[in-house]
Amino acid sequence: MMTNLFSIFDPSTNLFNIPFNWLSTFLGLMFIPYSFWLIPNRQFIIWNMIISKLHLEFKNLLGPNSFKGSTFIFISLFSFVLFNNFLGLFPYIFTSTSHLTFSLSITLSLWLSFMFYGWINNSNHMFIHMIPQGTPPILMPFMVLIETISNIIRPGTLAVRLTANMIAGHLLLTLLSSTGINMPNYLIIILIIIQMLLLSLESAVAVIQSYVIAILSTLYSNEVN
Repeated sequence: MMTNLFSIFDPSTNLFNIPFNWLSTFLGLMFIPYSFWLIPNRQFIIWNMIISKLHLEFKNLLGPNSFKGSTFIFISLFSFVLFNNFLGLFPYIFTSTSHLTFSLSITLSLWLSFMFYGWINNSNHMFIHMIPQGTPPILMPFMVLIETISNIIRPGTLAVRLTANMIAGHLLLTLLSSTGINMPNYLIIILIIIQMLLLSLESAVAVIQSYVIAILSTLYSNEVN
């Protein structure tokens, strides 16, 4: 019996002190060799089209000064987060993206790498970026302070956005399913239909949040060039 509503997000389930819940993070790797069993197959063609579209979009966002192959960093980020978001919708599979431990480790490492690269190689550009063009001289100290704070909280906002969206949908599904125990049969049928609609919405949220975190990471990296 579930003693706490948030226990569905508890990563401490283990066997012989091995945290098996976090192993769900690597379940997405199971789909990679399958796509190469028979080429071309439907999965390979669809995934190749998605990657090609993302590559062109990320390339346009990064601009002409980006390094060759830098788009694949963000395509890999999109794929990794998408697999974890989508697999978390299946029963008895732990959703690792619903934890700040997971999402913050990704966003913080990316943000730190962007900051180190920007301040070491493009120091003047980073200083100029703190003051928008046309700012009155009297407001320049305040703009530097505001831009610095907004830059520092970026990894936190990215991580919280992903975590909060994944937790919200899962909690709603859990709350509705827990109310079906004492319902009559005709209401259970309505509840099942609502759950199916919410599950479809959560599938869309899983894709959208993966896309959002990849796009915002691309925009943040473009600012340091």
